[in-house]
Amino acid sequence: MTNQPKRVMIIGSAGSGKSTLARLLAERLSVPAYHMDREVFWLPGWVEREHDDQVAQIERIAALDEWVFEGNKSSTFSIREARADLLIWLDVPLWKRLWRVTRRAIVQNGQTRDDMAGGCNERLTMLPGFWWFVLSTAASSRRKQQAFFEKTDLPKSRLSTLQDVETLLESYRA
Repeated sequence: MTNQPKRVMIIGSAGSGKSTLARLLAERLSVPAYHMDREVFWLPGWVEREHDDQVAQIERIAALDEWVFEGNKSSTFSIREARADLLIWLDVPLWKRLWRVTRRAIVQNGQTRDDMAGGCNERLTMLPGFWWFVLSTAASSRRKQQAFFEKTDLPKSRLSTLQDVETLLESYRA
């Protein structure tokens, strides 16, 4: 496909499928995938980076020539938007996101996900706190994402179903 994007910004709430889509899309576009949890938020062993360092990491990645960069941190949307060629919003229903984070915690219990910093193992004991995070931020997070999606001048796609995701990925198949 000609005119493929070189820099794709993916946003969506926890459990929406951002990391999976970033990995699959990056493979199709032959560009690197960057994950907010791995490159920005967390240091090994669940140590959270300082805010200024998080912003510096986002600026560093956004300045690169090619990327699929997934994650939120709405206060930095404009940094990524300024460099992106395409915005993808994964607007997935809350019930599906809760199911996905639950399945992920069970299946990957004791393991570190590819999109996470080293030593940040999934633990079932963390699941109730993560459910609370997903539930307590659902409305405000979606409002911020929707407002950003509606105001941006970037080419954009809103994906809400697995079929939407598959259609988008198919459009970039070599």
